[in-house]
Amino acid sequence: MLISRANSGVADDRLPKRETRGVWIATVANIDWPSASGLAAERQKDELIQILDNHQRAGINTVVLQVRPAADAFYAKSKEPWSRFLTGKPGQQPTPFYDPLEFAVEEAHKRGMELHAWFNPYRATFDLIAANTTADHITRRKPEWFFTYGGKKLFNPGIPEVRTYIIGIIMDVVRNYDIDGVHLDDYFYPYPSGNQPIPDGETFRRYANGIANVADWRRNNVNMLIKALSDSIHSTKKYIKFGISPFGIWDNKKDHPRGSQTSGLSGYRQLYADAVTWLEEGWVDYINPQIYFPFGHRTAAYEVLVDWWAQHANGRHFYVGHAAYRARENGAGWQSRSQIPNQVRYARKNGHIQGSIYYSSKHLSNNVVGLRDSLQYNLYRYKALPPQMPWLDNVPPTSPSGLEARPLANQAIILHWQAPPPATDGDEAYGYVIYRFNEGEELDLTKPQNILYISYDNSQLSYADNLIRTGTTYTYVVTALDRLKNESLPSNAQVVSLK
Repeated sequence: MLISRANSGVADDRLPKRETRGVWIATVANIDWPSASGLAAERQKDELIQILDNHQRAGINTVVLQVRPAADAFYAKSKEPWSRFLTGKPGQQPTPFYDPLEFAVEEAHKRGMELHAWFNPYRATFDLIAANTTADHITRRKPEWFFTYGGKKLFNPGIPEVRTYIIGIIMDVVRNYDIDGVHLDDYFYPYPSGNQPIPDGETFRRYANGIANVADWRRNNVNMLIKALSDSIHSTKKYIKFGISPFGIWDNKKDHPRGSQTSGLSGYRQLYADAVTWLEEGWVDYINPQIYFPFGHRTAAYEVLVDWWAQHANGRHFYVGHAAYRARENGAGWQSRSQIPNQVRYARKNGHIQGSIYYSSKHLSNNVVGLRDSLQYNLYRYKALPPQMPWLDNVPPTSPSGLEARPLANQAIILHWQAPPPATDGDEAYGYVIYRFNEGEELDLTKPQNILYISYDNSQLSYADNLIRTGTTYTYVVTALDRLKNESLPSNAQVVSLK
């Protein structure tokens, strides 16, 4: 029996067994969910279930849900007020009451999907309309922590208390919810607004920390937040992944010797986001740059950026951020409706790339230019496990045992197995993978086409296989997963003949 716990490479004609296949579900301004603010709780739940069902069918295994659009909350256990994008009024809870994040985590896990909680760390308001914040909103309680820029209030990253506050907000979610990851987006210091300077001169003078250059100081402020947040997450729950989706260009080679052969806006220079340092210091578990450009783009070609990030991942995971929202454009490069599928194929050829995440959810759900079909029936036609992160945990679970399989009137095959004892690191099984092989097939666990079902429920010790045909012989094995999706060796094999 050939057994493999990880897929070590992917040939052009073979789909990977391990790959992050993610989607961003944006809640700010009701971009993806809920479809409008103020919907009744049951309508919100129904919409989210439909979204998750669509993504499950498309082969998505990772959901990145925006839970804090602007110093507000899509979850109950928060020091910040309920989001107006959820209930229509800032500070108002859903009616009837439920906890959207708790619900989303449970529903994602039911479908074999990870859920990463997406935070916008520094945006404090989406506009300057007073009625859109509560009387006790942090911008009113601590006005000295903020500056106004581009028509929004933003946390001032140079103030130490601000960093402490933001980390505390995120850590409330880490402690109180069964999430799989913490995800930050690209909004650190604000995107430039005309020639408007960032009004943080007084903060620089007060908290310079011996740094003479304001740009270096701003980058250091962001770095301090990232390091402290990473330490806090990993010391609290070792299995929670920490990732960031920066702007697609770190810096341009004409401005920095380590930069890419591009000439667009620079995350390093304009947003003060030094992703290379985060990778080299090991503060992030994955980087997910928003490479929202087509092949051959004049100033920022997709292939140039993908190759550059792959060279700088420093052993951490690199997931490509794809612009599903641009798929129907007709500008240079986007006329080809195969642009994004070809981007996925290109990335798969690089051994330093572990997956893709699409912005945003509704563009997959709505099958814009057939993109969902391309995933569901081609690129993601077989199930995939998330890639392993050995720096967080490299101890596999113990194998399940006692697998039994019996036919039920040729309508289904019922599987039962026994939960394994804890692994050598004390971790119990978190879920299971069920494999099925046809008569004569080698029991090769590296082939994703043999994955029948993935469960993130350690209490599920049975499964009914309804996709069977008479006159056929099947062989089944079950493996155990831990929280970081390390996989055990297989259980005993069971053969069932329906002849």
